[in-house]
Amino acid sequence: MTRPRLVEYTGVSRSVIAQRIDALLDAGLIVEDGASASTGGRPAARVRFNHDAGRVLVADLGATHGRVAVTDLAGTVLAEEPADRSIADGPGVVLDWLQDRFEALLDSVGRDRPLWGIGIGVPGPVEHAAGRAVSPPIMPGWDGYPIPEHLSEYGVPVLVDNDVNIMALGEYWTNWRHSVDDLLFIKVGTGIGCGIVVSGHLHRGAQGAAGDFGHVRVHGYDEAICTCGNTGCVEAVASGQAVADRLAAAGYDTPTARAVVREVLSGDSEATRAVREAGRVLGQVIASAVNFFNPSVIVIGGDVANAREQLLAGVREVVYQRSLPLATRHLRLVPAQLGDGAGVRGASVMVVERILAPAAVDELVERAADGRGSVPGAVPPA
Repeated sequence: MTRPRLVEYTGVSRSVIAQRIDALLDAGLIVEDGASASTGGRPAARVRFNHDAGRVLVADLGATHGRVAVTDLAGTVLAEEPADRSIADGPGVVLDWLQDRFEALLDSVGRDRPLWGIGIGVPGPVEHAAGRAVSPPIMPGWDGYPIPEHLSEYGVPVLVDNDVNIMALGEYWTNWRHSVDDLLFIKVGTGIGCGIVVSGHLHRGAQGAAGDFGHVRVHGYDEAICTCGNTGCVEAVASGQAVADRLAAAGYDTPTARAVVREVLSGDSEATRAVREAGRVLGQVIASAVNFFNPSVIVIGGDVANAREQLLAGVREVVYQRSLPLATRHLRLVPAQLGDGAGVRGASVMVVERILAPAAVDELVERAADGRGSVPGAVPPA
């Protein structure tokens, strides 16, 4: 955008815009980007955000597998790698391994740009302000573990959130932020979780526990024991692992949710029925959420969502039957578009939104003006 266009767009005076642009150029946050088309006089210079000013390290850690990546400041993935790593190995082992992968990724893209932040998603409840998992059912040894402190030697902000939250943020930021304000992202994998976007912002709740969707009780399944210790949770009935266990008891080779999907895609009728029934059970809980929250879009992701339309068909059947007509009049219920990449994209957005918030940008500009550089210092997540 040109300076005159910025004056028109913001309503701020030309002198203030010029002063601010100069400060942002000095801080390296924006760069000149050629000239606009001439309208008879001297073409106005364009400026744009300098997305290449720094790097962000991100990790989406699931129960049994995940993804590690390095991005620029626009959230664009520069290098990434999938990882089969069990979160049950414990924080020391997993985070030491993660640091090794971070170092390898930084080497692969070159270290000519500074690191600005680290974003991590984990498969359990997270107190986002402290960056700690809280009583996570499938993360033995992680309760209260100080994840940011483990990576403090990088000297940059380390932000931690539930893996479903960062997936929701990735899907919303990439595909929906210009068209809708309210969205639910449902992950159906080893477990079940929900990310909530309200008015364009991730909603975490008072303690960071919003969206713990998998532990809502469903009727008729009192015998299903959940990892949280309760019975009848939707996760104990309709998650990928629950379906895998039921099929395994019937003689199938289905140790994981991904194995279930392979059976469905191969055309197995029993696996297809099991996934569709899981969708119906999940639909009971989603229907209540539709009536309560009235989202514009519900995105279904996770491993089991890769079973083509089978899971979605079961969900739609119940949601449109049990939700109020007004709430479903314009509701879109769609599969995730980013697949395994949603988490790393969302983790990067989580970091970028923090380090480029208005107050943070003011601080970066002041640091540059004082000769202290324009890279964020080490600050605790808030």
